Amino acid sequence: MPDASRSEVLRYTAGGRELASYIAWDPAREGKRPGVLVLPEWWGLNDYARRRARELAGLGFVALAVDVYGDGREAADAAEAGSLMGGLFTDVPALGERLRAAYDQLRKHPLVDGERIGAMGYCLGGALSLHMGRIGVPLRGVVSFHGALTAAHQAKPGDFKPAVLICHGEADGLVPAEDQADFHKEMQALGVDYQFVSYPGAKHGFTNPEATEKGKKNNLPLAYDEKADRDSWEDMKSFWAKVFR
Repeated sequence: MPDASRSEVLRYTAGGRELASYIAWDPAREGKRPGVLVLPEWWGLNDYARRRARELAGLGFVALAVDVYGDGREAADAAEAGSLMGGLFTDVPALGERLRAAYDQLRKHPLVDGERIGAMGYCLGGALSLHMGRIGVPLRGVVSFHGALTAAHQAKPGDFKPAVLICHGEADGLVPAEDQADFHKEMQALGVDYQFVSYPGAKHGFTNPEATEKGKKNNLPLAYDEKADRDSWEDMKSFWAKVFR
């Protein structure tokens, strides 16, 4: 089917940084609808994140692919991506400002039901989606696709409000078993309603068709997995249907 979504660049500031996120919606639908933040891989706001936003628009959401680095920046290679990502976590409060600003921008959009907002992300974006929950952003749900699970902020019981879906590659060499065990303990201690789904044989980056090529180019254990991509997308759709009803 042809892409019927409408999109535009959404410019705003947070913590003194100019941000240029990408918002998509279906103009044929009427009335307010849920909003979903799409947090990108460590490459930054690229065509993959924008495509996912348009696909979500086709499902009936207003989707905001979030600029996390500023000026819509996209890394040229793994070295630059690592440097940019590291910069985010040298100032965790400023990172929180950027994420909250994206939430606020989406919440005030005229087509968005401000009581039904979720966040989802890929790799780094999965970690950032979880970070939003940990710092108390009032989301309805969080979905992480092949994301890091470690915490840059220690939430207290009652802080973490959204339900969670973790879409994890069983063969992901970048998310150690120890991190997975610690995550389960954290979610249970916080009383979070969460699901953890492992896709057999799937490696890090399994949802991105460019992952295998990027992995070879940058000597990283990345690989696309068509079945895991398809299955995790269906799991995500079921999750949003539940948390937004």
